[in-house]
Amino acid sequence: MEYPFWDLQIGYGILIAGIAVLHVFISHFAIGGGLFLVINERAARKTGDAHRLVFLQRLSKLFALVTLVTGALTGVGIWFCIGLLSPAAVAVLIHNFVWMWATEWTFFVVEIMAAILYFYGWKHMAPADHMKIGWIYFWAAWLSLFVINGIITFMLTPAAWLVTGRLWNGFFNPTFWPSLIMRTGVCVMLAGLYALLVAAGLKPGESKARIVRQTAWWGLCGLAIALPSLYWYWKAIPAAVTAAAIQGLPTPIAALHLSYWFAGIVAALLVLFGLIAPGKLRVPVALVLMAMGLGWFGSFEWFREAVRKPYIIVGYMYGNGIEVADADRYRKEGYLSAISYRSGDDGADLFRHACRSCHAMTGYKALKPAFDGVDRPFIAAIIKGAHLLKGNMPPFLGTASEADAIAAHIETGLDRRHISAIYGLQGVALGQTIFEIRCGRCHPMGGRGDKTTSLTGLTREDYSNLLDNAADMGVGMPAFTGDKIEREALIDYFMTLKAGGGK
Repeated sequence: MEYPFWDLQIGYGILIAGIAVLHVFISHFAIGGGLFLVINERAARKTGDAHRLVFLQRLSKLFALVTLVTGALTGVGIWFCIGLLSPAAVAVLIHNFVWMWATEWTFFVVEIMAAILYFYGWKHMAPADHMKIGWIYFWAAWLSLFVINGIITFMLTPAAWLVTGRLWNGFFNPTFWPSLIMRTGVCVMLAGLYALLVAAGLKPGESKARIVRQTAWWGLCGLAIALPSLYWYWKAIPAAVTAAAIQGLPTPIAALHLSYWFAGIVAALLVLFGLIAPGKLRVPVALVLMAMGLGWFGSFEWFREAVRKPYIIVGYMYGNGIEVADADRYRKEGYLSAISYRSGDDGADLFRHACRSCHAMTGYKALKPAFDGVDRPFIAAIIKGAHLLKGNMPPFLGTASEADAIAAHIETGLDRRHISAIYGLQGVALGQTIFEIRCGRCHPMGGRGDKTTSLTGLTREDYSNLLDNAADMGVGMPAFTGDKIEREALIDYFMTLKAGGGK
């Protein structure tokens, strides 16, 4: 909270993903591409395969343009965005890994220089010297990945670092090795997919079929390395983190499952158009392969980012930039005293620092649809019990008056009509919607916290008493603050519930 807040009318998760996933996709096939080029150049020169050498020269031209231009620009874009959107977390990563960053930037400079020399060296270098430059490029790029991997995995599994604060405890953390091996496999796979895109444009013939088949094996070998390592990676994450994700985080689990489908499609297309019918590979098919590869790796990155909730650095810093060690201070003093750059609108400032890193009023993870038609006391109660909601949200550590100020700020952007008018519902249908809004965040039907069994078979009077005493039924449970119409509709819905769940 010691930094200014950069507020845009866009979901920050979408903003970061749009830049970061593209950059990571490019950077990984840049690493694998370097290995692909130098190994295939060596094989082509050894066998005197002129067609393959021409293909590799063409590949290296597009390779240099994509990795050096798009890769570098998106890399700068990541730093720009994360430095503005999560400055506290970036400060931790820089301060604790300053020499690792310096090492990585050194490898990156060598990588860029080697890539340029390799591209221009096809016609101006002896073959042996040219391949040496290729190996320098690959190792510099892979060592850059080695360093970045340690810092990224630290955010999910800092482990002993939380106690010792030592660099090496944080760097060589429990997920370091499975992540490194998995990402190396991804590099190999993406190199094959990118090379197939270039190979798809070759003239039909025996040489094209041979090049496509050889290249398809790269993609399959990369998948064969990455998929088992992904399972190892999952098992290396602390059981408490994975259990919390399975129980209350649909986003990362859905992303992980989606990655399996993308991997299956990639494998099927590689076998069909790479090994069985390589001569039929066309640019549209190769583009689909690239899209599926991006989907697979993007799904994994989405999982990796989302599974950390409610933390941005597990056990050390919450997703909104508040350090766990400062929790007691905030409970006593509130948030406002720690906000160095204030706009004069306390509610807006509190919302930005406590909520805005994940939520916007509209769009991605929007609050407006969740609160349209409800009252301010209910919103304030939800804020104070945020850590109890589905989705593993950080706890609200501010004061009751600050929760009220945030609720007032949120209320200004809501539809203030009665909830029945907003949704055009009445009776049981209205009651179900009210349940989803007022109760379903903690007690989703069929999910964690489902209370269907305890709600069935009661009388209307029982349900009415339950609503009257809701605030006394559990820590953090809000009082029922709806009007008579909402109360009757909600009871109508309760009356339809059957033992075993559902209606």
